[in-house]
Amino acid sequence: MVFFGSGSLGVPCLQELARRGFIDVVVSQPDRPAGRGRVSTPTPISVAALEYGLKLIRTDNANQLETLDQCARAKVLVVIAFGQKLLPELIADRVAINLHPSALPKWRGAAPIQRAMMAGEQRITACAMAVAERMDAGAIYARHDFELGATETAGELHDRIARDSVEMMLQTIERARAGAIIGQEQIEAHATRAMKLSKSEAYVDFAQPAELVRCRIHGLAPWPGCDAEISGEPIRLLRVREVSVNGAALSAAPSGILPGENLPSKNLPSKNLPSKNLPSKNVPGEILQGGFVACAVDAIEIMQVQPVGGRAMAWQDFCRGRSIQAGQRMTSAPRKEQT
Repeated sequence: MVFFGSGSLGVPCLQELARRGFIDVVVSQPDRPAGRGRVSTPTPISVAALEYGLKLIRTDNANQLETLDQCARAKVLVVIAFGQKLLPELIADRVAINLHPSALPKWRGAAPIQRAMMAGEQRITACAMAVAERMDAGAIYARHDFELGATETAGELHDRIARDSVEMMLQTIERARAGAIIGQEQIEAHATRAMKLSKSEAYVDFAQPAELVRCRIHGLAPWPGCDAEISGEPIRLLRVREVSVNGAALSAAPSGILPGENLPSKNLPSKNLPSKNLPSKNVPGEILQGGFVACAVDAIEIMQVQPVGGRAMAWQDFCRGRSIQAGQRMTSAPRKEQT
């Protein structure tokens, strides 16, 4: 078996296959400069391969002769977050299995987890699929559903999918080795794209319902993040909680509750009014008592932020020593791409 991978999505699967002695060769992207010091850094898959003493090929062209020779006797190729297209001659006469974290044919492309979360989906699916000539268009061998946690970020879900998809991949690989693998073709008419994220998307519109505000903030975490500003100070929103206001306007008047502290109840009842999805009577982005932020519908409770150049911290900790009061506005807007 030959394993093709670069990103951390494939590390748990690689580790388990290595423990079972299934892998002959690992192919990954070359080391790249990373961090502020631009130090040459191996991919997560390269690091794992070296830890297990596996033969490692680091190349920016996986279709070269060396890789073709290594794959000549392989029955199965495993491809997870590799970052290069494999030509037909490389995958011919063998089963090539890919792990893709979306409910294919939806969200084909570079950022399936993030795009699905930003669109408001609460169930994310990972697929074991055939590597095909067209991106993410191969037959589906198996699916595994993941229910999204209320405060789970894209980065956390990515790591959970990486861990909890291993068994699905192992079962698919075993069927392939036994010559008993069957795939279900995708319906092309249902295909959608998950375009690569950019830094210009690191913002949120508080004039959206709280549910969509939460989905966008969590879908953008950890990269490119969600930038905002309060009292002239830029911050990055990392984690929030959706709060139902039951149609009532939350008072922006000063109260005994400090910014960032929880109100007595996550739900704020209002008599004789429906319990959900009524417009807020506050200005979107307005800081409310308790540190909530008004949205077009309902509000969000800020749980975790990151100051510029600082570490991630709880909202309560960020507010200490800062003059943040009810009635102030939190703003967020697209930023220009740096050239």
